[in-house]
Amino acid sequence: MRQFVRWTTIRWILLTGLAVVAAMQFVPVARSNPPVEADVPAPPNVRAILRHACYDCHSNETVWPWYTRVAPFSWLVVRDVREGRAELNFSTWDRLSARQQIKHLQESWKEVAEGEMPPWYYVGIHPDAMLSLEDRAAVRTWALSAGPALEGNGEH
Repeated sequence: MRQFVRWTTIRWILLTGLAVVAAMQFVPVARSNPPVEADVPAPPNVRAILRHACYDCHSNETVWPWYTRVAPFSWLVVRDVREGRAELNFSTWDRLSARQQIKHLQESWKEVAEGEMPPWYYVGIHPDAMLSLEDRAAVRTWALSAGPALEGNGEH
């Protein structure tokens, strides 16, 4: 009798959990890619690195894989993309003043150097986003050389 009660309880918990997950699918999330206004001016090798490691969260060119249609993963991904675009959006780079662009380059390089970007959970799902030592060196060289060039534009 005791084993029957245990199985009944487990089955009730599983069915309830399944019902909750099914109900979660009806909560809408907005997955969108607004038009690209301007792309960040970077050499082709750096742009390729940014595209495979940064653009899903930091541009209007997000790739929305199948799991972005399944709650609660969809909620987390949409939130991360929204926050990433708000912090830095390479597709609206021209909206930033030269001073803001320099600041974003410095902050971006600092986060890459400290291993904060791309985040571990993103790299876990997208192993191709892992930055090699060569990738890091290319981003560093670009970020450090682009700053003085932007300062020369006189937009402060």
